[in-house]
Amino acid sequence: MKESGNISIHTENIFPIIKKFLYSDHEIFLRELVSNAVDASQKIKRLSSIGEFNGELGELKVKVSFDKEAKTITISDNGIGMTAEEIKKYINQIAFSGATEFVEKYKDKGDDKGIIGHFGLGFYSAFMVASEVEIISKSFQEGAEAAQWICDGSTKYTINSAEKAERGTDIILHIAEDSEEFLDEFRLKSILEKYGKFLPIPIEFQEKIINNPSPLWTKSPSELTDEDYLKFYEELYPFQEKPLFWIHLNVDYPFNLTGILYFPKVKNEFQLQREKIQLYSRQVFITDEVKDIVPEFLMLLHGVIDSPDIPLNVSRSFLQADSNVKKINSYITKKVADKLQELFKSDRPGFEEKFANIGLFIKYGMISDEKFLEKAKDFCLVETTADKLFTLDEYAEEVQALQTDKDGQKVYLYTTDVQQQDAFIQSAIQKGYSVLKMDSMIDAHFINQMESKIEKTQWKRVDADSIDKLIDTGIQLEAILTDDQKNTVKAIFEETLNDKQKQVSVEAMSPDELPAIVTQNEFMRRMSDMSKTGGGGMGMFGNMPMTYQITINANHPLINKLIDLPSEEEKKNLAKQIADLALLSQNLLTGADLTAFIKRTVSGF
Repeated sequence: MKESGNISIHTENIFPIIKKFLYSDHEIFLRELVSNAVDASQKIKRLSSIGEFNGELGELKVKVSFDKEAKTITISDNGIGMTAEEIKKYINQIAFSGATEFVEKYKDKGDDKGIIGHFGLGFYSAFMVASEVEIISKSFQEGAEAAQWICDGSTKYTINSAEKAERGTDIILHIAEDSEEFLDEFRLKSILEKYGKFLPIPIEFQEKIINNPSPLWTKSPSELTDEDYLKFYEELYPFQEKPLFWIHLNVDYPFNLTGILYFPKVKNEFQLQREKIQLYSRQVFITDEVKDIVPEFLMLLHGVIDSPDIPLNVSRSFLQADSNVKKINSYITKKVADKLQELFKSDRPGFEEKFANIGLFIKYGMISDEKFLEKAKDFCLVETTADKLFTLDEYAEEVQALQTDKDGQKVYLYTTDVQQQDAFIQSAIQKGYSVLKMDSMIDAHFINQMESKIEKTQWKRVDADSIDKLIDTGIQLEAILTDDQKNTVKAIFEETLNDKQKQVSVEAMSPDELPAIVTQNEFMRRMSDMSKTGGGGMGMFGNMPMTYQITINANHPLINKLIDLPSEEEKKNLAKQIADLALLSQNLLTGADLTAFIKRTVSGF
């Protein structure tokens, strides 16, 4: 038997188009050909299970080999095989509506990844690396003759009879000069491990099975132990710290989805490594770029998602609009929230112990996803400087009595730096107030979100003003100084500081407070903090010079002493020392001013 003909396509030559549009992803040829071989193996397995094939299945596996001297790569399977007629049907008639449509659809997208397969081009990816492709196949059907198909990358092909003892298919690629990089053991092994690590049929390379055909996510959670999940995590992410916990996803309606998502330890920095969740389709690795499929805030998780219902070979805009993708996105969000709620309810001490590592993740979710926020507000915790943890509802009750101002607003005091803001924290504690630790990089955004969600609540950083102004209960302290004395003190400090970005006021405060404090306006400072961590249109706040309020304690003994000093020079020297101490406490005294302060202090100023 010998037959020649032309491949049935609408343009003269599809292969330059394949090369042009898939050049950046040309290693994908191995994924496609091995996946086809796996499919052929699974088909014979299915036919056997339903009684349509009664022969011996044998050991089903896909074998990949290469010959550097002959410049060939061979992918062999002992699956269903093909007759000459089937080769003509499945190989020669490309299952898409024309190369012209293909070009039109993708020419402006800049999206050339994963499009093989969508137009029935899986097999033809071979021509990205081969100058000639040869198929030798024998069908499982009784009495079937083996056939050989050869094509040199043009639209012409030949089919001949062939000698092949066993059923199955060999794909032999005669590698082109510009693709000889693939005739390398390490390169081939790395591609196979990347795309075929969990293929459901054993893959043999260099006489070793290089895949795990039964990964953990394909099994029932009831038959797995914690040790199994931890071992699988180590297999996915060698040398990583153990995860905190995990979720086993398993749903078959209204879409098909399996997988395991792990919660890593996430502390005070975003570990948004976008290559941590791997997307598979029927155990074939597709991509680690899972945005749109996985909600943005869940990109902090690690693990595997496997779904045949995600459209893998289409543009991003189509993916974003796809109804299955939206359902999967919502389902994953719900499962994560349910898991966290279950952990909180069943083992609160254990949950509190983990919160240092997952608090950032939960807050990020609450900021970015309204549905997650609705569930998470019941288990999101806040921590005080006394190391006590409260839910948001519990904390509202905790501060209701003491931290409600004259207008009926509950005031949540917080610190972003316990060490630096210690003096202000101590002032608040002396009043019996509670101070929250809000020191992660997204807490400015979280606070903003919570203020808009929790009624009659204000959040104020503990160093945003004097403690009596932060929580204004309507009780006014009387100043020892007269109005004239207050004006004199203000003038001395203004002249001493000589800085328009440092605004001076003289206020009646407790004699136990410091003689002067430096504060920043809550709104301006918060906007500046948010702009530094991506606050949308808030970039202008990050560029604006910060202004500081220097509040002089009219009731402090040192200020009374300053009034009584005999000379203007002595008054200015003491004012300078008091102001510098206040600036030093906020790390605002630097350079020559700091050096002068140290020299002055050592010499007794």
